[in-house]
Amino acid sequence: MEQIFEKLMYASRWIMAPIYLGLSLVLLALGIKFFQEIFHIIPIIFTIAEVDLVLVTLSLIDITLVGGLLIMVMFSGYENFVSQLDVGENSEKLSWLGKMDSGSLKNKVAASIVAISSIHLLKVFMNAENIENDKIMWYLLIHITFVLSAFAMGYLDKITRK
Repeated sequence: MEQIFEKLMYASRWIMAPIYLGLSLVLLALGIKFFQEIFHIIPIIFTIAEVDLVLVTLSLIDITLVGGLLIMVMFSGYENFVSQLDVGENSEKLSWLGKMDSGSLKNKVAASIVAISSIHLLKVFMNAENIENDKIMWYLLIHITFVLSAFAMGYLDKITRK
């Protein structure tokens, strides 16, 4: 009975596989949004204000960072919790594939969230005249919370690996 239970519990990790595959649909949606932004900017490129162009660029960087975060979570999560990816010898293999455990994945996710938050905060500062001061304060406090959380996670990871 115990052996059957353990095998069933171990096999249940495959429930995560469609979830990781579903994240690739979110990645596709981000790609569509990315190119939608580019197609919106092309017709007005010569008339758009520099500040607005920088804001659009920051939005594109934001989308790119979120996409990279999705790829890290999809591949590392799949490899750590479901099964190793069998990438052929002739295929390109990402250098970090198979080397990122759940602890380092958490740290990379935290660092990515801080980077995404930084980009968002920069967009807020560039548009500060249109945003209420109390909202700017909340954006800043949330960003500082992300930074402190990422720092604490990295520090805890460092002291536990010794």
